[in-house]
Amino acid sequence: MSYSKTGNRPFEVASKSNHIHIIKDPEVQNFLNQHELPKEGDEISLIENYLINIDFSVKDSIEFIIAVDGGDTTVPVKSNFPSSTITFFQFGANLLAISDLKELSEQPFISPESISKLKELQRIKFTLPTKNIGLKNELGQKETLSFSVRKAIFDFFKRHDYLSTLKWFLFEEYKSTPRNERELASHPLNSSTKNVKIERTKINSHFIVSHSDGDLFLTDIFRLHEVVDEDLGAGGIVGYLRNLIEHFILIDTIKGLYKRRKNSLQEVLFIKDGPLGFFGQTANMHEPMRELINHLETELNIFLVGIEKSGPFVEHAQEIKDRIKPGQVYLLSNKHIYKYIKPGNPDSTDAYGITSYYSSKVIFKSRDEKIYVATLPTKTGTEVLNPQKENFTNIDIIMKHIENLKSDLYDNSLLPIALANKLVSLSDHPSSVLLEKFAKKFIT
Repeated sequence: MSYSKTGNRPFEVASKSNHIHIIKDPEVQNFLNQHELPKEGDEISLIENYLINIDFSVKDSIEFIIAVDGGDTTVPVKSNFPSSTITFFQFGANLLAISDLKELSEQPFISPESISKLKELQRIKFTLPTKNIGLKNELGQKETLSFSVRKAIFDFFKRHDYLSTLKWFLFEEYKSTPRNERELASHPLNSSTKNVKIERTKINSHFIVSHSDGDLFLTDIFRLHEVVDEDLGAGGIVGYLRNLIEHFILIDTIKGLYKRRKNSLQEVLFIKDGPLGFFGQTANMHEPMRELINHLETELNIFLVGIEKSGPFVEHAQEIKDRIKPGQVYLLSNKHIYKYIKPGNPDSTDAYGITSYYSSKVIFKSRDEKIYVATLPTKTGTEVLNPQKENFTNIDIIMKHIENLKSDLYDNSLLPIALANKLVSLSDHPSSVLLEKFAKKFIT
């Protein structure tokens, strides 16, 4: 690492010839020889058993689409040492009526007046301190970054009434016999205190749990505090947190419909931008999510899908799209994923994403030859090594609607996700520049 510029002396300039020592090193050469790259199109073979045809004539009860997407941008609020950053999030929840979408699809040009027929997008904002920023407590003292992050997440959930939803979700209060406890790997104020029990009956009306090492926020169950570093910051949790909040917008909507008029869940297709799973420190949430989905599918019905716009699975789909017929889905087995897409043992008995996904991935080619990577909840109680069509509830209905929701704004995009992304995404210019100036004005 080079020296930083702190005075009048110039930056330390890296050598322009030191790379030769790496190139000639036998250990480096041997290391590179031991690794392999992903296979390209001509080297990939598809197994016929995993190619299934979609029944587009299937009847369904879906009348509405709810699509969720989110964006974030991290801006510096102090550039000089010690530098400080803050992250702004914006999420969109879009309610679209199938009848309005059908009218749009029949028009040669989508005008602003046509778009206004769709329900207004709900924007949800969240601000997170990510480096060298401390919350001022009631005494005017500055808290640690770790506490400031925990409090920001807790306050966001409180402000949007997600805390009761979190309790309902974690302790399975939708069942006649709720779950009594959950376990936190370590106490956020004392990492040596392991396996902390959070009991449902001991959560007070403010969703705080008393503990001898210090009070716990119910949102501490996400374990994000474990990867907040007082020196390096909280930048590592941004992606996990964005995915988590997108999920809770969906979960809160599901809870609201379930408690008010549960049969209306069968009239809604929920679409999430990105895969159906929880990642990093939040991966422990995939178990209660799978439990919720299984319960809903048993009691009535639920339509939920995640759509991926980028990443290795999308790139792989482009490589094999010519081998999938229009109107077909290719079910991605464990062997296929580890042989052609992700590093790993193709013969492993541990399913891909076993600790994070409550779903399985498929590649769908619509009849107009658009290609989509979708994740759908799996019907079984565990992840699927060798998927079959019967492992997915409502796959025909969901794929039929994905085909109908096509958008020409971007390659292989869906109109609800494209609209939500367009209205909540935060660009580098001018959004991040303006947000930086805005943050500097208010933070002292």
